[in-house]
Amino acid sequence: MASTRAGHFERQQPGGYLAFLPEPLPPPDLAFNVELQALVSKSDIALGRLDGAIRLVPDPDIFVYMYVRQEAVLSSQIEGTQASLMDILEYEAQLEGAEQRVDVREITNYIAAMNHGLARLADLPLSRRLLCEVHAILMRDVRGGEPHKTPGEFRRSQNWIGGASPATARFVPPPWEAADKAFADLESFLHDPTPMPALIKIGLAHAQFETIHPFLDGNGRIGRLLITFWLVEQRILNKPLLYPSVFLKENRTEYVDRLQAIRDDGAWEDWLGFFVDGLGQVATEATEKAFDIVRVRDHHRELVASHLGKRTANGLALLDHLFRLPVVSAKTVERLIEVSQPTSSAIVRDLEELEILQELTGKQRYRLFAYSRYLQLFPGIEDRG
Repeated sequence: MASTRAGHFERQQPGGYLAFLPEPLPPPDLAFNVELQALVSKSDIALGRLDGAIRLVPDPDIFVYMYVRQEAVLSSQIEGTQASLMDILEYEAQLEGAEQRVDVREITNYIAAMNHGLARLADLPLSRRLLCEVHAILMRDVRGGEPHKTPGEFRRSQNWIGGASPATARFVPPPWEAADKAFADLESFLHDPTPMPALIKIGLAHAQFETIHPFLDGNGRIGRLLITFWLVEQRILNKPLLYPSVFLKENRTEYVDRLQAIRDDGAWEDWLGFFVDGLGQVATEATEKAFDIVRVRDHHRELVASHLGKRTANGLALLDHLFRLPVVSAKTVERLIEVSQPTSSAIVRDLEELEILQELTGKQRYRLFAYSRYLQLFPGIEDRG
């Protein structure tokens, strides 16, 4: 059967379709040419600036909430989820018992899965076990989460990408027995101490994971979480503030085509140039956004301090919470800053007058308020897929 430096296609019986069996990483003849070296150097600098910027700000955790949610939304949209970042924020702002659409649940699951994985890295290496735990959370009560799809477990049957069957698919990953072995090789590669540029290593690993496709569903999202987990585990980033899916969604067709070109043509270098350049771009954008957030925060703290008088302390407390929960209900405000309903209403009114909060619903009851200037830093917040 046809083969490339990335692996070979092997005809499967019964069925007669071709499945791809990848070679272990790294490719022995990887051409780390001048152009790729330059991209790696540029992107390394961008990642260093992002990590340095976050370490310099007084409260780096104020950034994490929205960065994680934006990555969750965009990664899910790549897989066809029809929900926006604003849908998620409005759902999270609702009172207990609010109805949760399936597409919203897919994204809230992604957020929970990412947070679980990041927490587990404190005592568990990036591994099959960790990814299976994350996958079980990701697929809970959503499409592809049915028991026969074995959420939280590697597959025990053939899957495929595109088409109605393996015979008509665009790509067929390795049979499950070979996928187990291929992932074990990938896991060894991730923890191999042999020196290799970090972005080259995770670029190779992400592509290999997508080729192995070890789960029956959810592989795209888990593969993109793999990028974040590895960068944090290796302490390249102190906080999960890189959202690769913003680049991968904008370049979705090229992303898919370049992954397939690895299998068809062994085009590792072309993929790595695309991937490394993309991470550098999103790192630069994330750094600029971090500084924008600090400027907005400082400006609004000054406004609150100069206009709220005796309510200043509560106003500043609410402002800090808005970076973690930028859409709130009046009831949520009472709970966040632990004040009475009249005091909460007065502070919300004050922040509306200062144009820090904007009422969203136009209703008299069950109103929601958005930290609109902050949300403007995340373009496409209402885009759905």
